[in-house]
Amino acid sequence: MKIGIVGYGVYIPKLRIKIEDIARVWGHDASSYKDGLGVEEKSVPSLDEDTVTIAVEAARNAMKRAVEVKPGEVGAVFVGSESHPYAVKPTASTVAEALGLTPNLTAADMEFACKAATTGLQACLGLVKAGYIKYGIAIGADTAQGAPGDALEYTAAAGGAAYVIGSGEGVIAEIEYTHSYTQDVPDFWRRDGSPYPRHAGRFTGEPAYFEHVISCTKALLEKTGTTPNDYDYVVFHQPNAKFPLRAAKILGFEERKLWPGLVVSRLGNTYSGSSLIGLASVLDIASPGERILVTSYGSGAGSDSFSIVVTDAIESKRELAPPVMYYLDRREYVDYSLYARYRRLFKEG
Repeated sequence: MKIGIVGYGVYIPKLRIKIEDIARVWGHDASSYKDGLGVEEKSVPSLDEDTVTIAVEAARNAMKRAVEVKPGEVGAVFVGSESHPYAVKPTASTVAEALGLTPNLTAADMEFACKAATTGLQACLGLVKAGYIKYGIAIGADTAQGAPGDALEYTAAAGGAAYVIGSGEGVIAEIEYTHSYTQDVPDFWRRDGSPYPRHAGRFTGEPAYFEHVISCTKALLEKTGTTPNDYDYVVFHQPNAKFPLRAAKILGFEERKLWPGLVVSRLGNTYSGSSLIGLASVLDIASPGERILVTSYGSGAGSDSFSIVVTDAIESKRELAPPVMYYLDRREYVDYSLYARYRRLFKEG
């Protein structure tokens, strides 16, 4: 029996700020950031948007595509994020309530930097495969933090993606295999009570992102007996446009297989939503029988890889919710003063 994605959805706030507007405030060279990061603009949450609202909207879109799923059949909700509104109070229970799900489910917040949501995806897969639940929902949503003037401010964005996992004929994309790779690498962190994360600069590249993304992907290819030539699309975590392009080259994937899911240039880094929004962008255009490889990355550090095959069922479900491109094209620009207000950069005291 096929186990995998029966519905998917995304949500991206409509507000944007251009890289030039951030650079102008701090006296930075905008071209060095645009060229170095490959990012033109990033999404900005409005005053009434946070991780909860983004997760709810993405999940509602996922449920629109999962037409066969009844609210009482969802047995798990996992929300991956590093910007949960509460330090102690789950986002997942609020999301489940907003979706109208029954209380007969398990719900939990996941935290592992930018790969928390793919961990939730694995948890749903395991529960469905074991027969404990019929359907589960895994969500990655963030209103990513970046200290004013720091390099992270140029990419830290807002957005999310949700996936309904189940089995049977309604599966639009079968998840054939998953593999994880984890080590203790302090490349990025935020101490309890600190408003913004810190990072180890260039250390975040070689021993962190590339070590994990490449090692995890290679292990999945080896265990499945596949090669880059067996995949029509590849999606990597997107902290910027430079890193995934380099990872694809190292692993031997043709660049054209990466572009359909590489949304970071127009969106920024949505942290837990990053690789899953990229996957949604691919599902928006993929044909039955095509194969997708996805590898997430979370600082701290770890990666989850997935081998996914699109099924015939996608044709009847794809148009039931807005595609990623709808949200990328739906944009309204703000200047830095409004951005600072919406991101609450001015602290009291």
